[in-house]
Amino acid sequence: MLEKVLNYLRTYFDWFYIPNVTTTDVIEIIIIAILVYHIMRWFKKTRAWSLIKGIAVVLVFAIFALAFRLDTILWILENTINVGIIAVIIIFQPEFRRVLEQLGRSNLLSSLLNMDDSDNSNKLDRKVLNEITKAAYAMSEEKTGALIVIEQDVRLGEYERTGITIDAEVSSQLLVNIFEHNTPLHDGAVLIRDNRIASATCYLPLSDNMDISKALGTRHRAAIGISEVSDSITVIVSEETGAVSLAHNGVIVRNVSKEKFLDKLQELRKEAAGATKVKWWKGFGKHEKTRS
Repeated sequence: MLEKVLNYLRTYFDWFYIPNVTTTDVIEIIIIAILVYHIMRWFKKTRAWSLIKGIAVVLVFAIFALAFRLDTILWILENTINVGIIAVIIIFQPEFRRVLEQLGRSNLLSSLLNMDDSDNSNKLDRKVLNEITKAAYAMSEEKTGALIVIEQDVRLGEYERTGITIDAEVSSQLLVNIFEHNTPLHDGAVLIRDNRIASATCYLPLSDNMDISKALGTRHRAAIGISEVSDSITVIVSEETGAVSLAHNGVIVRNVSKEKFLDKLQELRKEAAGATKVKWWKGFGKHEKTRS
């Protein structure tokens, strides 16, 4: 019966065609659907989302011109589309670079391509973590703004070069002194690498994520920005409220209490080292968390 219906449709509708769907086709459809979904989610969090809406308007206009045979408009569209594609690539080069960096840093690829058998979970000494904790909450009490970037596997040399070389042991007194108001080194971020303060007054890239709360200022946006382009962990002390926050993997954990700070920092370090499960299927759309 079904075959008769299909033959009838094929006879009277030349365009009607039912493809032979195989298991490979189903797998391809699922992979493409996942890729398109994540690409659209990524676009929506950047200024490229406005571009997508603009392209949609142009496509609707092109369909309108095609339906009413507006040949001159169609000729213009055909001859400008190649230039338009090149212009889009140039204008949104930072966004394309960022998404490729995020793909390269994903836990899925890292687990497949990681050639280093060393244990990164002990990269920072317990003493260094304690000194960072003491400094953060000492500055919190005085409402001294601070940005402390803890480098992980991804090297931050290009941002280190924007600051002033320190190369000193990590101590709470030194960190507090660096961020003290009206001192030469207080502006910008401190970069910690291999249990030492590598440099200070470093400039960080600002996140262009549109979902970030407007209540967060430049310091927090910079912390999220550096976490989007690397696997670093950034400690933020708010100058307005004194609240201590942590940023990692494009997510900011706000208002971390002193009692939970060290545990949360250790948790993020293990996550950055790949000790947690691959989070390819989850974690999207959550850019702010609040902890007591």
